[in-house]
Amino acid sequence: MNSSTLHTTHTLLPLARPSIYWTLADALVLARRQLVQIPRIPEELLFATIQPIMFVFLFRYVFGGAIAVSGTSYVNYLMAGIFAQTVIFGSTNTGIGLATDLQKGLVDRFRSLPMARSAVLTGRTLADLVRSTFVVFVMWMVGLLVGFQPQGNVLSWVAAAGLLLLTSFAFSWISATVGLVVSSVEAAQSAGFIWLFPLTFASSAFVPTQSMPSWLRAFAEHQPVSLIVNAVRGLLLNQPDASTIWQALAWCVGLLVIFIPLAVWAYGRRTAR
Repeated sequence: MNSSTLHTTHTLLPLARPSIYWTLADALVLARRQLVQIPRIPEELLFATIQPIMFVFLFRYVFGGAIAVSGTSYVNYLMAGIFAQTVIFGSTNTGIGLATDLQKGLVDRFRSLPMARSAVLTGRTLADLVRSTFVVFVMWMVGLLVGFQPQGNVLSWVAAAGLLLLTSFAFSWISATVGLVVSSVEAAQSAGFIWLFPLTFASSAFVPTQSMPSWLRAFAEHQPVSLIVNAVRGLLLNQPDASTIWQALAWCVGLLVIFIPLAVWAYGRRTAR
């Protein structure tokens, strides 16, 4: 054997890295695991894209003529709501995916490996964030095709995209908590959407809140989806409102502060069984 191929004990020692490095490295490895599955199961990404496209055409050409908005065209008003709905509904994949991995026993295999406990959750949410980025880009192209005319400058559009991705990340952690708390994939699918429908449709995403009854309007104008949609809409139409943007950011950060620890707790409780 060639002596140059021999390794000393010193060369086999693991690299000295801070723990945060290995935590992030483990998360990125599991995020890559999720992303490499997309070419193998393209149907998942295809259907995740088709659903918001259907909403665009439904509201643009079926309901759009009956909904009046002031200051802009309905399609310009609509697209901010579509973008927010797309990333929020897409976040349910996080909980469903975790429930699936738990049911198949993959999480037990991950636990047997020398990796950070948080990597399973962080890797899944990061992978779903990448997928949301792609879907938002597709929806931007679809919006332009149906008459969407964004205004302002590129920086405003980038800020709107950043807020949407932060929203996706925050709601993914809520979905992760739901997926870890329920006992089956079917329950995760049902529970993942039930609480999203009132937040999404009882908001300013598709219609002005002024048309709602006073009791519903009070809720719609102060819940997170409306604030996020209004902030994104203002940035895209060159009518930014600093107060609305800060409130939307506060909601997203607050959701992360609450649901990241809850998801970690639920993961530890679930995997300890």
